[in-house]
Amino acid sequence: MSEIAIRIESLSRSFGTIKAVDNLTLDVPRGTVFGFLGPNGAGKTTTIRMLLGLLAPTAGTAMVLGFDIHNQSGAIRERSGALLEHNGLYERLTAEDNLDYHGRIYRMSKGSRQARIKELLTHLDLWERRCEIVKDLSRGMRQKLAVARALMHRPSLIFLDEPSSGLDPVAAASLRDDIASLVQQEGVTVFLNTHNLPEAEKLCAQVGVIRAGKLLAVGHPDTLRARSGRNRVTISGHDFDNNILTLLHERAEVVRAELINSHLEIELIGDSAVSPLVSLIVGAGGQIEEVRKDKASLEDVFLSLVQEEQEGE
Repeated sequence: MSEIAIRIESLSRSFGTIKAVDNLTLDVPRGTVFGFLGPNGAGKTTTIRMLLGLLAPTAGTAMVLGFDIHNQSGAIRERSGALLEHNGLYERLTAEDNLDYHGRIYRMSKGSRQARIKELLTHLDLWERRCEIVKDLSRGMRQKLAVARALMHRPSLIFLDEPSSGLDPVAAASLRDDIASLVQQEGVTVFLNTHNLPEAEKLCAQVGVIRAGKLLAVGHPDTLRARSGRNRVTISGHDFDNNILTLLHERAEVVRAELINSHLEIELIGDSAVSPLVSLIVGAGGQIEEVRKDKASLEDVFLSLVQEEQEGE
């Protein structure tokens, strides 16, 4: 069996004069969570719709689980689960009945359906709510149920399009933990569309960054962080003022410096030394209590890649 779950080659989709996806080429390994990162309108949803055979590409091709998107899309959808823009739930049915109906569509036996429903709802802390009408569940619970629906027929691959969109931070964190746990337990491949960079940082073993339909970079988050060539320093203390910010901005190694809630947030080029900045701050009257140096976040990476692309235009 191929180690590649999805192979995309020169895939493009235009809507009139707008190129929603522009010559996309990438591989998604089996058994991983792949994060497709980009702002709204970047081409993420269009890509998923093409991979599922719901939208014909303008050019290029892709193989999903060994099947061609052009003439074998039925086989792809049969072996995949998806949570797209709409959760696909029937709000007048119970949680249990929603999953049972989905299992029937995939011709699962009654015994298999019942066992699978209990397994998924128990794992997602929804078993005690199984007899409740979906419209009476919270948004976070409905999203969990939609993930369960996508996994009901034991697919090899699931597509998740902004699964935590609109959820409060607690519900989003809970859903993220559930997805990570289920993926590990089920051994499925996940293609995750998100503009939530902290979410991708916690979930994904590999990420691709897309903007305006173009793939800017792809790789392990640590590899992309190193590529950004930037690191952050957080300095805690007091007596930080605008004069200190001005002095920091004059330093060649400082990309950005901001005062946020009595903390100095400084972005540096590469592995620039922090000690000269500490001396500068103390010399200007700042009182330092703690200095913490962090690696670049995926947000830093994304902003750096976007800046590089804009400078190259």
